[in-house]
Amino acid sequence: MTEIILGKNQYGKAEVRVVRVTRDTARHEIEDLNVTSQLRGDFTDAHFQGDNTHVVATDTQKNTVYAFAKDGIGSPEEYLLRLGRHFTGEFDWVSGGRWEAEQYTWQRIDVDGQGHDHSFVRGGTETRTALVEIDGEQTTIIAGLTDLKVLKSTESGFVGYPKDRYTTLKETTDRILATSVTAKWRYNRNDVDFNEVFADVRRLLLAGFAANYSYALQNTLHDMAEAVLEAHPEIDEIRFSTPNSHHFVVDLSPFGLENPNEVFYAADRPYGLIEASFLRDGADADHRAWDGVAGFC
Repeated sequence: MTEIILGKNQYGKAEVRVVRVTRDTARHEIEDLNVTSQLRGDFTDAHFQGDNTHVVATDTQKNTVYAFAKDGIGSPEEYLLRLGRHFTGEFDWVSGGRWEAEQYTWQRIDVDGQGHDHSFVRGGTETRTALVEIDGEQTTIIAGLTDLKVLKSTESGFVGYPKDRYTTLKETTDRILATSVTAKWRYNRNDVDFNEVFADVRRLLLAGFAANYSYALQNTLHDMAEAVLEAHPEIDEIRFSTPNSHHFVVDLSPFGLENPNEVFYAADRPYGLIEASFLRDGADADHRAWDGVAGFC
């Protein structure tokens, strides 16, 4: 008989939507998260014997997400830390796990020049993300954002690339550079004001994108990463996944019109996909917290 052993495994409740309204004054605050909880530990008997003694129901995990929101969220990272410490502390056989969240931003609706006390509109293009992984005594936090749409209308070019018989792309020193940034960064410690750091990293990413002439999106990602890593020693690594949102100059000559980089066709596919990670010298280039993260980051 073939001997079978249990390999890596985890389980939990995915995409628990929780909205927390703070209403202790007439001016309300709203926090909107999509949370996933996954546990790791001693679950061999559940797989091999059908013994559920150690199986904390996924419904229980969902209810815990809601119950913990009653005490407030604060930042998604702090909220996930509380959840992870609860499950690993409450159940002896749970040795670790992954807790992830997307946070959706809401902005106050402007009424007569003032933000309304309790009416909101979804704000921004990007979604904030957070991940907490606990593996025994080690806790790792990865923060990030997705769908941060950026564009620069000049100060970008692409020249000097190899050419063969299949190359039709013409070199240019003046083009639109646009992308939708997914960025995730790994902290080297957990005693961080996560909301404050997130806001500053977002600011630095935007400044890094805008500041310099871009010789390629790869070059611009380096500028963005350098700005973040120089300003935040508590971050060891930042990863990017950035589709190149191509904008092609429309040929208006059939209509007797010139087009000096003014009218473009925005193509949604196919697209270049540029991905890269940047680390401090000596940082772990293959940290296990990235295992299971969908895509490059």
